Amino acid sequence: MKNFKFRIYDNNYNVKIVSHEDNIIDLEVNGTTYSVKLKEEVKVTKTPTLVRSASKSPAEQLKVKASSTNTQIVAPIPGTVLTIDVNVGDEIKIGDRLLVLEAMKMENNISSEKSGKVSAIHIKVGQQVLQNEVMIELT
Repeated sequence: MKNFKFRIYDNNYNVKIVSHEDNIIDLEVNGTTYSVKLKEEVKVTKTPTLVRSASKSPAEQLKVKASSTNTQIVAPIPGTVLTIDVNVGDEIKIGDRLLVLEAMKMENNISSEKSGKVSAIHIKVGQQVLQNEVMIELT
């Protein structure tokens, strides 16, 4: 059933609960079998069941523009832009470093997850950005 490890006064004990019925627990301690009777009956807690009512309005259909091929590179965390390693018009591949963002005294390399062409850069070196702020756009 369950295994436990105890350390009591520099002695190690491996305890394995073999079975549990009513107030009697069969267990092994370092390979020796014991049958233990509890003084009080173990109370079984009732887990509440969450019941959700059906939605009164139907779900809206998600509308996606198929012609949209722009990818936005957003700041994963708030920080300061240390370097920008690309220019507008540059062709980039997956894994290419786009910029370095300093956050909490750590330098974070922001790399591209998609290949494409840099269409816009919305940041400058030294600028502070907020989380989810658009920094670079790819097409």
